[in-house]
Amino acid sequence: MQKYGADRSWPFAEGGGTTITIVTVLWGTAVFLYLQFKNKGTGLILALTTALWGMILYFFRDPNREVVNQPGLVIGPGDGEVVEIIPFTESIYLHKETIRISMFLDVTDVHVQRVPLGGKVTVVDHRPGQYLQAFRPEASEVNEYVAMVTESAYGRILIKQIAGILARRCVNYMQPGDIVTTGQRFGLIKFGSRLDLFLPKDAKILVRVGDKISGGITPIAQLSDLQNNQ
Repeated sequence: MQKYGADRSWPFAEGGGTTITIVTVLWGTAVFLYLQFKNKGTGLILALTTALWGMILYFFRDPNREVVNQPGLVIGPGDGEVVEIIPFTESIYLHKETIRISMFLDVTDVHVQRVPLGGKVTVVDHRPGQYLQAFRPEASEVNEYVAMVTESAYGRILIKQIAGILARRCVNYMQPGDIVTTGQRFGLIKFGSRLDLFLPKDAKILVRVGDKISGGITPIAQLSDLQNNQ
């Protein structure tokens, strides 16, 4: 059985299978009705369902990528734009001073998330909350999210998948104890939202606000081995 996150021939996100199936059935039904009746009404239905089908396939696309994997290099956990880089005291999972890098994902981005730095998963935690616009600073604290902590020789890293107005579901397929590799797929946020990445406070940050990030490819930060950041 192929583990979640491995490269594969299926070009769509694993978490989008149900949605893709439903929309494909609707599109197939519209094709059948048009072939049976061939009138303006069935033609309009076919046009609308074809457009919807195309948008859903585009949204759930999940291309394989050549992952950048170097010792201590933190890579982009997903596609999006860096909207904030700030010092932040993380008091729920890491209990220490960190640097928080926030990324906003719009509906045109690939919405599959990838592990920013390989290690062992120690925490996966879903917290209910609000559904504010994901780009608002307070969304990181009050919106529904799924948090995942990984631990390695470079310390502990926290990544939060944060829900928004449209993105009402964050999917994380990992479990505590899983061993993950840099760039491995670990989850999905449906229909645009936000990612927050919490790094050791002395990490060398390689991006700036406004930078566009590609998941699995863009270098985010460089960590030193055996930092005293536990």
